[in-house]
Amino acid sequence: MPTASSRIVFIPLLLLGTLLLSGCGYNAMQGGDEAVKAAWAEVLNQYQRRADLIPNLVRTVEGFAQQERDVLIQVTEARARVGSVQATPETLNDPAAFQQFQEAQGQLSGALSRLLVVVEQYPELKSDQNFRDLQAQLEGTENRITVARNRFIEATRAYNTLVRTFPNNLTAMVFGYKTKPTFTVENEAGISKPPEVNFGKQG
Repeated sequence: MPTASSRIVFIPLLLLGTLLLSGCGYNAMQGGDEAVKAAWAEVLNQYQRRADLIPNLVRTVEGFAQQERDVLIQVTEARARVGSVQATPETLNDPAAFQQFQEAQGQLSGALSRLLVVVEQYPELKSDQNFRDLQAQLEGTENRITVARNRFIEATRAYNTLVRTFPNNLTAMVFGYKTKPTFTVENEAGISKPPEVNFGKQG
């Protein structure tokens, strides 16, 4: 059992260690890491919402425009690629996996944009009630994606700044905290700009 004198020495050392960790940003890094993970989870949730809409979208378009097989196949294949990317919290610690996620989502955004261009050629499809319902859902989802991405970008920016700043960078080195990847400028055209959804507008 520890003696009274050893406890007298241990307690101040524990308090000193706590103060040093707090002063060097350890607690802030913990909080920042959790904030990034929470923002990332919301990004994944909104992208999944979009992916879940696509089968109904493809079926509806197919019912009015079966001849547009190439575009429909592109959307279906792009959705399959998105589904094959296993995005998890650990993805944030793997820049290559994060880039793969970005590319898959960018390809799906591009395929959706091409599909929506095709839709403009079919007034009957644009006026279909099922399609108009999908319009509202897709518009709302794209807006949620944009909001979720922006929150993730901001959370990641704050965390990465904390990890890089002295003396926090020394604490980060000791405890293995590293900067996290975020959405890149090259990816802006594919992900941050949602495809224009205007099924209900008559051309």
